[in-house]
Amino acid sequence: MNIFCQRQCIILSILSLVAFSGTNTAVAQPETVEADVCIYGATPSGILAAVAVQRAGRSAVIVEPSRWVGGILGSGLKPMQDCPNYAATGGMTRGLLKSLGQPNWTGDRTENRRVLAEISPKRIREDFQKLLAEHKIRVIFNHRIAGCTQQAGDKTAIQAALFDRAPFDELGTPVVEPEAREALRVAARVYIDASYEGDLLAKAGVSYRVGRESVEEFGEEFAGVQPPVGLTPVDPFQTPGDPNSGLLCGVEKDHGKPLGAADDYTQAYNFRYYTTSDPAHRAPFGVPKDYRAEDYELVGRYVEYLKQQHPREKDLRQRLIGIFPGWKNSGEWNYQRSSLISMSPVGISRFYADGDVAAHVKIWQAHRDYLSGLHHFMSSDARVPEFYRQEVAELGLDKRPHPETAGWPHQLYVRVSRRLAGRYTVTAHDVYNKTEIEDPICLAQYGIDVYPVRRIWLQEKGQTMVGLEGKMFVGGSKGPTNQPYPIAYRAITPKQEECTNLLVPVCFSATHLGYASARMEPVFMICGESAGIAACQALAENCAVQDIDAKAYRQALERAGQKLVWDPAMDRPDSGMGKAADRYSMAGLLRECDTDNNGTVSQTEWSEKKSPYEWLFEIIDTSKDGQIVASEYQAFQEYKAKHSDWQKRIKTAGLK
Repeated sequence: MNIFCQRQCIILSILSLVAFSGTNTAVAQPETVEADVCIYGATPSGILAAVAVQRAGRSAVIVEPSRWVGGILGSGLKPMQDCPNYAATGGMTRGLLKSLGQPNWTGDRTENRRVLAEISPKRIREDFQKLLAEHKIRVIFNHRIAGCTQQAGDKTAIQAALFDRAPFDELGTPVVEPEAREALRVAARVYIDASYEGDLLAKAGVSYRVGRESVEEFGEEFAGVQPPVGLTPVDPFQTPGDPNSGLLCGVEKDHGKPLGAADDYTQAYNFRYYTTSDPAHRAPFGVPKDYRAEDYELVGRYVEYLKQQHPREKDLRQRLIGIFPGWKNSGEWNYQRSSLISMSPVGISRFYADGDVAAHVKIWQAHRDYLSGLHHFMSSDARVPEFYRQEVAELGLDKRPHPETAGWPHQLYVRVSRRLAGRYTVTAHDVYNKTEIEDPICLAQYGIDVYPVRRIWLQEKGQTMVGLEGKMFVGGSKGPTNQPYPIAYRAITPKQEECTNLLVPVCFSATHLGYASARMEPVFMICGESAGIAACQALAENCAVQDIDAKAYRQALERAGQKLVWDPAMDRPDSGMGKAADRYSMAGLLRECDTDNNGTVSQTEWSEKKSPYEWLFEIIDTSKDGQIVASEYQAFQEYKAKHSDWQKRIKTAGLK
């Protein structure tokens, strides 16, 4: 069975019911650890929460399911990638965003894509380890949350958290069966769930959300089911033209809910992974043991469609790259959202969002199997042009960023999972700066960024089409207003009647759309530090986390250097690039691309440094002499400044 295949995903819900049907591995007497604050997850958010606690003279312990620290920043994502406005950051996060993985950073160093691409997740993990060691923070690895006990006489407070010992496998994937159940007991006065899944908050019994809200629930434009986009005339049926023959893997039937309706879907996950063709550092993707070429038939038909649409080899190659390896972000590969099919499965993340251990493991493994199977298909299927089959065949996982797991990242990019249903819900109205927040703990700024949630087929004007539903990027990286908005303290705290000693700085309270903007690592990091400060104040005041003195808390955040308010009249956006204000000048382009120092940029130089924008070269090079000069690049930048939809315009009309 190939688990990524859509027609078989329903099996996951059955598997989840038998997650712990194996042998009894309970520990008679678990190890007991006591601390003022217990933090679940050595994510960047969890690490900063722990540092804040230790700095305040309290004790913190982190329990981490894997054997690594750093979460997705330790697995491929770069600290500054999702920080469009450095001026809106504060606290410890402000310094860490620029220093993690970059020991050679200085105040006047110019930041550019080349520098980002050189940052190694391995080095980021090492930097986080140094930070933990510096503050003498204990991290207990290889343990995942199993349950919580309540305080005697107070059902709204966690007394202790119980953890199973369940080390990840040799390729960095979680496992279903633990080595020992309830092997660890942590008794603390305050708990912080800094995981990407919200597993601790779920075990604590607090309310949470999954999936997409309807338009009516919060009055958000773009909420719920959206019109499909990227419609492509690819036949989705096992027997072409025959709907009764069944659907191919990778596409599903529309569930039929109206536009704006709620459902349980959520955006696609993927690995942020590295590849290389260098035999010295290359590890094989391997072929899934249950690989079937027919499970990639939709990919093959899409390749045939691309061949018809793009007869020029270099144009076709760019589209094939979008399928596999994907979109090269800053050295690592990411999902290419402009492609009908890319490097991870679509539509199965919803089984992960509220899934138990068995579902999480199956979905994680499904992503790994899909990626390795896609590599095999793209390097072996006759429909893929020979030149590209050979190129893909030479690629393997790069062992250097992840030497312990044969190049596989140890963190699946779980963009959203459970979301706390707390005392305040972050919505699209916050993103548009239409709300007033009296208890800010962080500033966020990013567009409403949703990767595809479904791939469906439909009939349009008598033609069978396949398209993607749910994907959007409202406002681009700087957001729809180009202005930060605050995250409320109430959004990281549960309802008081549900739990009085839990803080949730990652899976905080938000709608599908609100979270799609706020879900960035810099925000999680800032919220983590603010959560650690709140935990210490609750301890000092001997009160519920919901009852801490608001004025004193705000003063503590300000002393920590947190940026809590954005005044458009006084504050100025800052990319954080230092002298890279000239990043989009000819000087910046030459610094990045002019490897032969001749004062111009050739097509080869551009293509090497500007992935995935290779296609722009011929548009910028208006003289068609094979070189980009200052006047051409300046004209291009002026066009971009004038047209916010410049990519769409250029692709249809050029620089006109």
